[in-house]
Amino acid sequence: MRRTVFIGGNPDDKPDLIALMKQIVDGDEQAFGQLYESVAGPVFGIARAVVRDAAQSEEVTQEVLVEVWRHAADYRPERGSVMNWVLTLAHRRAVDRVRSVVASAAREERAARRAQLPEFDVTEAEVEARQEREDVVRCLKTLTELQRESIILAYYQGLTYREVAERLSASLGTVKTRMRDGLIRLRDCLGVAT
Repeated sequence: MRRTVFIGGNPDDKPDLIALMKQIVDGDEQAFGQLYESVAGPVFGIARAVVRDAAQSEEVTQEVLVEVWRHAADYRPERGSVMNWVLTLAHRRAVDRVRSVVASAAREERAARRAQLPEFDVTEAEVEARQEREDVVRCLKTLTELQRESIILAYYQGLTYREVAERLSASLGTVKTRMRDGLIRLRDCLGVAT
């Protein structure tokens, strides 16, 4: 016998999120509190899945909820549910946080390398570049044919996902999935930290 379990209680007890959004637009803090109770958990879950750090996820959650408070008037019911709108904001903010952290770490790493190198050594750079190319080729060989072809077409030949799908006679969704899986396998093979 199948039983449906609702996390957070009975679905009939949930507040009308659209009505709450209208009240929030008017500055109703109590309505925002109710909305917060309904969406904070899922927002944190999305942030945690993307960012993978509890403290960063809490910050992203806070930023998203502040954004909801400040931009409640931007919500358009005809485009989707309140929950989907808020979770889309959360996903975008979490991805932005990851990109920011990665870019910052890369800048720091480059600055540290520049500080350590007294002057540029062309031979060393050529050796490193050749080693990186060999590592990428080695790791590309570990991918499935569709993953490898998709990545080569997109990243080395500059094709869009749609063009890759047409070239490989595969669905766009399949190509995106294979590329994502392939990039994860490449990252793991190359030992790149996330």
